Amino acid sequence: MAASASWQPQEEGFREICALLEHQISPTSAADKSQIWQKLENFSHFPDFNNYLAFILARAEGKSVEIRQAAGLLLKNNLRSSYKSMAPANQQYIKSELLPCLGAADRHIRSTVGTIVSVVVQLGGILGWPELLQALVNCLDNSDLNHMEGAMDALSKICEDVPQVLDSDVPGLSERPINIFLPRLFQFFRSPHASLRKLSLGCVNQYIMLMPAALYASMDQYLQGLFILANDSAAEVRKLVCAAFVQLIEVRPSFLEPHLRNLIEYMLQVNKDSDDEVALEACEFWSAYFDAQLPPENLKEFLPRLIPVLLSNMIYADDDESLVDAEEDESLPDRDQDLKPRFHTSRFHGSDNVEDDDDDVVNVWNLRKCSAAGLDILSNVFGDEILSTLLPIVQTNLSASGDEAWKRREAAVLAIGAVAEGCINGLHPHLPEMVGFLIPLLDDKFPLIRSISCWTLSRFSKYIVQDIGHQRGYDQFDKVLMGLLRRILDTNKRVQEAACSAFATLEEEAAEELAPRLETILKHLMCAFGRYQRRNLRIVYDAIGTLADAVGAELNQPTYLDILMPPLITKWQQLSNSDKDLFPLLECFTSIAQALGSGFSQFAQPVFQRCVDVIQTQQLAKVDPISAGAQYDKEFVVCSLDLLSGLAEGLGSGIESLVSQSSLKDMLLQCCMDDASDVRQSAFALLGDLARVCPILLHPRLSAYLDVAAKQLNTPRLKETISVANNACWAIGELAVKVRQEVAPVVMTVISCLVPILQHAEELNKSLIENSAITLGRLAWVCPELVSPHMEHFMQAWCIALSMIRDDVEKEDAFRGLCALVRANPSGALSSLVYVCKAIASWHEIRSEELHNEVCQVLHGYKQMLRNGAWDQCMSALEPPVKDKLSKYQV
Repeated sequence: MAASASWQPQEEGFREICALLEHQISPTSAADKSQIWQKLENFSHFPDFNNYLAFILARAEGKSVEIRQAAGLLLKNNLRSSYKSMAPANQQYIKSELLPCLGAADRHIRSTVGTIVSVVVQLGGILGWPELLQALVNCLDNSDLNHMEGAMDALSKICEDVPQVLDSDVPGLSERPINIFLPRLFQFFRSPHASLRKLSLGCVNQYIMLMPAALYASMDQYLQGLFILANDSAAEVRKLVCAAFVQLIEVRPSFLEPHLRNLIEYMLQVNKDSDDEVALEACEFWSAYFDAQLPPENLKEFLPRLIPVLLSNMIYADDDESLVDAEEDESLPDRDQDLKPRFHTSRFHGSDNVEDDDDDVVNVWNLRKCSAAGLDILSNVFGDEILSTLLPIVQTNLSASGDEAWKRREAAVLAIGAVAEGCINGLHPHLPEMVGFLIPLLDDKFPLIRSISCWTLSRFSKYIVQDIGHQRGYDQFDKVLMGLLRRILDTNKRVQEAACSAFATLEEEAAEELAPRLETILKHLMCAFGRYQRRNLRIVYDAIGTLADAVGAELNQPTYLDILMPPLITKWQQLSNSDKDLFPLLECFTSIAQALGSGFSQFAQPVFQRCVDVIQTQQLAKVDPISAGAQYDKEFVVCSLDLLSGLAEGLGSGIESLVSQSSLKDMLLQCCMDDASDVRQSAFALLGDLARVCPILLHPRLSAYLDVAAKQLNTPRLKETISVANNACWAIGELAVKVRQEVAPVVMTVISCLVPILQHAEELNKSLIENSAITLGRLAWVCPELVSPHMEHFMQAWCIALSMIRDDVEKEDAFRGLCALVRANPSGALSSLVYVCKAIASWHEIRSEELHNEVCQVLHGYKQMLRNGAWDQCMSALEPPVKDKLSKYQV
């Protein structure tokens, strides 16, 4: 099979490939699909195989459209992987076959050709296919609908996949391609054919973010076009108009400001569109408006019309998938597709590891949810002002009687929950009435009313807990608590899920207030534990873990442990080391171990051993899945490391005997060098936790641990692995205070990495800066003779970071380092003395008398050292509050 400029297919090859493609797409074909795939794979080694595919797509008129399309899709995939290595003659042949097909009579062929054209442009650029632009222009200027549609389809795919190629200079062209296409695209806005209006508007919308000069200059024409298309008969066009306005208000609100009144009127109207997708796109406008920080006053007068629209759109649509799910009884086993992917967050030591709430990652975003989110935003912007419009409608809907009105009642309960935070000032005085009204709804005959009532009650958790101080408030709290516990034992899966999640929220707010009810709570949770199917079981684990975090050591009583632990241990023994249902159980045990402290020691040995075994299995699976009997999944390693950290934190030095008899020390070093950043992150967290409680056991591998930890701080890609660097930095500091002088070999390596971090503080996260400042201080404390000669390089940045840290033990260690450095090299801090004083003044109170005295000595030492008014000059550079704070050190 050789190629030339006048390439022609051989009949035999053509027939054979067509037959294979026919088998491949035939649903009834008995031939083994993998065999067919293997044969096609073998063909792909022939240099002109892709020419055959292009020929079949473009010219095999006698074959079915499906076979020609299959050839095109296979061609597209092959080009993705091998276009750049193809012989230029073959590339040219394929391109020459594609262009005449832009106007093919069959829509499917045109669409496939458009997709391939976009792939070729992605791989070879516009420059690599000079004929393409002219061919597209010719088709767009043609009066035949097929040609116009084919070119528009290809163009829209290029704009979607690689919009920037049309907005760049092309040698040989006097202007950028986008300047050639834009006027034609605007012209198509007025086309009588909906397909062309949709494609042309879709193309232009792709450039809102990039905003090329050509679009900027024609903004008036674009806006005019949008207003003309605003009430288009085609829903897909109206949806794109809304999307354009939402994007414009996000990135270029200034263009829309002159038209705001009309635009708000339009969005209000389209928010009621008969097509839900159009209404959803319009509904996104309200949050985009506030994100753009446009003046809320402009929207205020529209609230009496907007709020009813949002409330109406919050009513379940008849085709909402939740209506089907809501009928699921607990006796129905979960299907695999019911199990949402889980996202375990690796352990993190520091002050600002904000976990994203990703409960909704896999839920479908729809008009109902978007409307509720819009109402939530309005309540946060306008507060109680919206209640005068909202409450009468909510009250009318809540009192709607009869089974057919349940969706209106449900949406009214959702609305109260949506505004719970923003309108709390206006709602708080009525909280007893609202709770009194919501609690009976927990027993409503409609499961979705029971589930939404759980959620709405949880939105008021904070305020329900705040009112516990008086008897009425406590009774109210107790009713909510018992109401949610009842629903945790509902027979409907959807209600179980909502009740467990709502209860976890209440637990977080109530904390130790739960103690008197612990036995009842545990009995309900463990009853659910015995009944739930796999998906909701994960939420029970979360509720148990949250309970342990909330009540802490209160849980450490035999009565409670007898209810809680046996079912968990039974489940623990049932699950294999490669069962993913182990993840949430590992997380749950982590919280329990931390809460029980030394009380967990009776359960510790098997739990510890299991974690070590799981990590060992996974490390083997990584290199040899067959012997390991499992496929590698790093999440097993991360969850096991985090549970071991929980054990170290809970058991303290009680973990020493377990560590000493295990292979953990070597395995942990492997994990610290893992190529996955979340494994390293959890590994360094465990290293720091072990350094605190049993440093003696880390001794044999100390230098290896320190070296690998130091490497995490010295990486050009620090910002991408900031959480790893953060934990490694913290672990070095924890090791330093325990092993003292033995940290000496890496001190200067680590210092040389910490200084640039402190000097670029504004670009990095708060926690890494704090940990860097503390670790630098700890190294200075244990090895002042090594660090002090370099003080002037980092004192200023270091002191600025120290003054941001809240009072605690770690800050004390850092200041012991500061004092040790000044004693060793007083002149090293002279040029940064103002910053030293500010750092000292950042203490609310130094609790350690010994450190307080050391700090006094530092200040007095400088006062004596600086004669002839130099000390007073330094003091005059300080703000009055700083001077006041320093007065407690008698200077």
